Amino acid sequence: MRYLTKEWYELCQQTHLHFGLRVHNRAYEFDENLFLRLYKRKEKAHVKQERELYNLDPRYMLEHDGQVLTRVDKAFSGEEVTEEDQIVYHMPPEERAHIEKRIAEYDVRPPFDEKKCKEEYKESMEWNIQYKTENLPQEIVEQIADIRVFTLGYCTREVMRKLKKQSAENRREMERVSDEYREDIVAQDIPYDIYSQIHFHDCTVTELLTGDEVVIRFDTRGGFTNINKLTLVAPEIIKHEGEIVGSYWLYQELYRIESGYELHVLFGGANMPELIVRCADILAEEE
Repeated sequence: MRYLTKEWYELCQQTHLHFGLRVHNRAYEFDENLFLRLYKRKEKAHVKQERELYNLDPRYMLEHDGQVLTRVDKAFSGEEVTEEDQIVYHMPPEERAHIEKRIAEYDVRPPFDEKKCKEEYKESMEWNIQYKTENLPQEIVEQIADIRVFTLGYCTREVMRKLKKQSAENRREMERVSDEYREDIVAQDIPYDIYSQIHFHDCTVTELLTGDEVVIRFDTRGGFTNINKLTLVAPEIIKHEGEIVGSYWLYQELYRIESGYELHVLFGGANMPELIVRCADILAEEE
């Protein structure tokens, strides 16, 4: 990757460092009692939310079946709505079957496990503490009296100010790189029918075959396309780093070269795999 690198991706995650935080006038010093009180409050709210989700009856999803829908322009125009302006929504059989399966599972579910919920919250808290300790700017970490209280969403006014400043600087740098990338891509002589089909963001790689062609197959359920096969013709693999199968497609850069194209891909997953391939042609299709 030339622009949308791992470093750029990490920078994108650091543009809202202050979001979800509140200034607390007792966050200036380490206070075990403060932490325990705040932790219990957050844990209680988490358990309450998880219990409500666990006990949410999926039957509500069937309410849309047979519902009469009105054209948006007619619904808000104030004009008389006729039959021609309405349709009756009929749920596809596979969708209804999926919901009915969830209902059957819901009806025999065991009681909500509050103990397990609290254990999972504790594990999540510990992971977040480690993540923030390792990923926040060190000079800011050193000004946090109790990283546990910070992870729960509370900080001093001074730390909040620095986080906002750092977020703004990170955003400017992120946008600078993004602008340079867009300028470079616009300058590439790439046919629209090629460029427009390579949009696999959040699609999971299920297969990667190499040889006379590089073939990548996807599970597209998490993405925004139905195209689930990408073929790179007459490939030359420049870089193959990390375990790509099982990871998900994040960003791509596509460049025109004398022999065809050069495709750069950054994947999400363990250690963020990367693939760079030169090829004569690119074929995208739905199998």
